Amino acid sequence: MLMRKFPEPLDLRKIKVYPLAERQSLSSIDRLLVDPGQPPGPCEPAALEAIRDCALKVAAARHRDASVILMYGAHLIKNGAMPIVNRLIELGWVTHLATNGAGTIHDWELAFLGRTEESVKKNVATGTFGTWDETGRCIHLALLAGALQREGYGRSLGRFICEDGVTLPTTASLVTSLRDQPADPLASARADLLQAMLTHRLPPGRLTVQHPWKNTSILAQAFRHDVPFTAHPGIGYDIIATHPMFSGAVIGRAAAADFRLFSRAVEGLDGGVVLSVGSAIMAPQVFEKSMSCVNNLRRQIGRQIVHDHTMYVVDIQDGGNWDWSQGEPPKDNPAYYLRFCKSYSRMGGKMNYVQCDNAAFLHNLLTLLPQ
Repeated sequence: MLMRKFPEPLDLRKIKVYPLAERQSLSSIDRLLVDPGQPPGPCEPAALEAIRDCALKVAAARHRDASVILMYGAHLIKNGAMPIVNRLIELGWVTHLATNGAGTIHDWELAFLGRTEESVKKNVATGTFGTWDETGRCIHLALLAGALQREGYGRSLGRFICEDGVTLPTTASLVTSLRDQPADPLASARADLLQAMLTHRLPPGRLTVQHPWKNTSILAQAFRHDVPFTAHPGIGYDIIATHPMFSGAVIGRAAAADFRLFSRAVEGLDGGVVLSVGSAIMAPQVFEKSMSCVNNLRRQIGRQIVHDHTMYVVDIQDGGNWDWSQGEPPKDNPAYYLRFCKSYSRMGGKMNYVQCDNAAFLHNLLTLLPQ
């Protein structure tokens, strides 16, 4: 029998990165932003009826101080809906925002460079897909610094954009803290920052990174208004995994903090609303686990599980040609495998599937809510 040696992982620290400004970006702020003051895009009559119902439910939820959670995918950013979402934040209609890793990356790149998105096919073939220095480096800097303040992914990056950078401690102070307080809850975060500073020669003190387009950023707007914003990335999912600074520990710590914060929003969902807009994987997966956590904790103290909540699941697909108001289809129906519908149909409350463009849905919703 031929014996094989177990393979060594690739050393991805040797990845060569390039200045982000050199990338041929496919989207730019001057071409993609949707003006909230203009008439919203058209929707089918059934979608408009659902949006009118959604506006009533959102207003009622805010009147009773229940959660209104907006979970969205990265295409919402690439479709230019940031000013619409920012207006919803300003007016107080949304109490919690959540997106995937790509949603934060596009948001940050637009705030920093005014451009985002690249050709996946072309750049994978040349080994340059995602290998852009500032994107991976700055997001890691934000999370490394934010961890020392016990902040998760969304708030750390929102702060980084709003404050145009971070302030790093000295390596000597990190060594002292680790030596004197090895069991401190922040010890692992300090160790990760120390390793990053030594490996990548990061200087202590203020590291300034200007964000000329920060006013368009949802992350920044949420930070300014103290609206919780959580990010739910996957390890290896996002382009920052192609950067030499990539650290699963750093990403995981920030995302874990955000999952707990997201669960707090679900705890306040009685009579509330969930808007799951253009997120086929992240939103349903994170929501169902968080709902289980909240119900578990409630049952331990004799409380009723989350109830009277309404969910609006928005995508441009036809929902498998299935009437989701009747519950989930049988397993021999292809629609059964549409995770973005099936998960929500199992979460109690009332699930409404709305076939609609994501920006048009939110834009029409905004116009129906009191300004």
